[in-house]
Amino acid sequence: MLFFPFCDNRPMMFIRSLLFLFFLFFTSNASSFKQTYVIHTVKTNTKDIVSSLLNSLQTDSNIQDDNDFALPEIHYIYENAMSGFSATLTDDQLETVKNSRGFISAYPDELLSLHTTHSHEFLGLEFGIRLWNETSLSSDVIIGLVDTGISPEHVSFRDTHMPPVPSRWRGSCDEGTNFSSSSCNKKIIGAGAYYKGYESIVGKINETTDFRSARDAQGHGTHTASTAAGDIVRKASYFGVAKGRFASGMRFSSRIAAYKACWALGCASTDVLAAIDRAILDGVDVISLSLGGSSRPFYVDPIAIAAFGAMQKNVFVSCSAGNSGPAKSTVSNGAPWLMTVAASYTDRTFPAIVRIGTGKKIVGSSLYKGRGFENLSLAFNTTAGGGSGAEFCIRNSLRRELVEGKIVICLRGAGGRTTKGEEVKQNGGVAMLLVSRVTEGEELLADPHVLPAVSIGYSDGVVLLKYIAGGGGTANATVASIGFRGTEYGARAPIVAAFSSRGPSVAGPEIVKPDISAPGLNILAGWSPFSSPSLLRSDQRRVQFNIISGTSMACPHVSGIAALIKSVHGDWSPAMIKSALLTTASTTDNRNQPIGDMGAGPNSAATAFDFGAGHVDPTRAVDPGLVYDLSTVDYLNYLCSLDYTSERILLFSGTNYTCPASPGDLNYPSFAVNLANGAKLKTVRSYRRTVTNVGSPACEYMAHVEEPKGVEVRVEPKVLKFQKVRERLSYTVTFAAEASRNSSSSFGALVWISDKHKVRSPLAVTWE
Repeated sequence: MLFFPFCDNRPMMFIRSLLFLFFLFFTSNASSFKQTYVIHTVKTNTKDIVSSLLNSLQTDSNIQDDNDFALPEIHYIYENAMSGFSATLTDDQLETVKNSRGFISAYPDELLSLHTTHSHEFLGLEFGIRLWNETSLSSDVIIGLVDTGISPEHVSFRDTHMPPVPSRWRGSCDEGTNFSSSSCNKKIIGAGAYYKGYESIVGKINETTDFRSARDAQGHGTHTASTAAGDIVRKASYFGVAKGRFASGMRFSSRIAAYKACWALGCASTDVLAAIDRAILDGVDVISLSLGGSSRPFYVDPIAIAAFGAMQKNVFVSCSAGNSGPAKSTVSNGAPWLMTVAASYTDRTFPAIVRIGTGKKIVGSSLYKGRGFENLSLAFNTTAGGGSGAEFCIRNSLRRELVEGKIVICLRGAGGRTTKGEEVKQNGGVAMLLVSRVTEGEELLADPHVLPAVSIGYSDGVVLLKYIAGGGGTANATVASIGFRGTEYGARAPIVAAFSSRGPSVAGPEIVKPDISAPGLNILAGWSPFSSPSLLRSDQRRVQFNIISGTSMACPHVSGIAALIKSVHGDWSPAMIKSALLTTASTTDNRNQPIGDMGAGPNSAATAFDFGAGHVDPTRAVDPGLVYDLSTVDYLNYLCSLDYTSERILLFSGTNYTCPASPGDLNYPSFAVNLANGAKLKTVRSYRRTVTNVGSPACEYMAHVEEPKGVEVRVEPKVLKFQKVRERLSYTVTFAAEASRNSSSSFGALVWISDKHKVRSPLAVTWE
């Protein structure tokens, strides 16, 4: 049955009539090749376009033979996140749509990818204090997660002691395979599945490995949902590893609505749009999206367009930045109305000590908790198989007679990390050393492998591989011992993860992206009972909690923290919540040193293009002092400043919008200044910002500037004096930059300081 999210029955009856005509008359006189498209229309005209399309094709059908009939499919009609619909059409049918009144644009559907306990303590959240006090936890905030679904029986989603579902909730609990209306409760108050776009691209879902319902078969959706809003679960762990006092979501009292739009091979953009459209209609306060595609202009970015519609309805949208780091300009989900979240380390580690025959000790990371190994032979590449891909331990590359009983060295890349361990185990290897290449840097991922395995950073990997290449050079040549030390706390943190996608944004270089970082490496959270922790079919283990990494894990941390701020400041706009999070973010670690960047080495300081404003600090964010607010008109004027045509702006506004002669500057809580390298004279740029006082009624702020190298920064006025709460005052920042620079970017900060608050904005100057 097709789902159309309408508010009353009259539009539904109209669409049902159209669908009846659709199956009677919808034909094409073109080739039978069909493709699924997202079709944007002006507001109020979607139904007219469908009607016009049907009438036109009905005329064509009267002159065609039955053998030429090609019945298209209308999958979804969008009315909340955007105005339009998705359908599978032939080329001629698409041309008919394009010639219909009210049509704006169309682009093909595509598969987007997923960006795949101790966190609350590391972030300073304590039960009964500040953001986790009784008042802030009692208000109803609803978080909608678009992901792989949810495991409703999981202990993280108990509804014990929760009050009745709020009357403002308009959602439902949709039934499907192995999921009934009773699967929801007072914690999970809504659920649905969206797969029409996915099936039009990939084919019918295999229900022996997944469910055509909101039930999670993969684990990713359960993990993100429990991270954002899971209930308190005491002594949660992964086979005894990472056991703390308890595991908890960032706002464990929030309600959850699960919208399943992601499947085995990805998430179709048409399905994601339908899920966001439904979430807005249902009445969620926060939408969490741990998924995305490549960076592209906002007018062809379905998440950017749908999130704009959510923002207009006062819904906060949080997205993962992507896992394509540490390469520059890889960040996705870069629209300014989105909160774009990078991933970072916590201070919890899982150390394993590898001692090679020379006596050299290498510190790696492992989730294995058993006994270690003493002086076992090492195998790598030609000593492990010698076939194509043996150095990466890809499937069928190793030879049992060369690896059995040995510790096998595998390079990262060319396949899944846990798949490498499976290959080693199936060929008799007793353990694996997984070595990062230069592109992965010093990253120490702790993965749920099917055998004892240790993740090793690039530098130590070079030492290990040189040892193997030289035959050891001692009586104990080419051997190693491994000791596993379990869970430890107190490591230097946060550090930006190497895999976390970096700025500057290709789609919007005028905005500093990502916005902020949050815990995303080795995160313990809930898991589906239908999936093994390694995601391998050969792995028969099942866990209640799993440890995985990605900006997918960082995003729901911020989604939950945004819900916490929403519970305290219910009248704040999404832009105000974002501003509070950004201007209070931390740029120093638990050693009071600049936050590091694992992609460049742990001793290298992260920049605004690595972690935006810094690492999220929920305790400070609830009381930011000043905020930078933005309205729909402000964002539309920003699009005007990008020289978008009226047609492209129409995708966001839904109705005709006339750009002002001078669009002005976007009132964003960060500054991205782009200059032409090689200019003969100094370049001067000025930007205007307006801040709103949300702190003390009468207060005074003084400007403090940390100038980027090669740039002079002037702020006018230097003092802001507020007389009342919600008073708005403006200031101007002028950048005078050197004519040219050898380095491409330089960074600094503008901090407004009062006796109670520090309101910090990052400055990023780029010579292009």
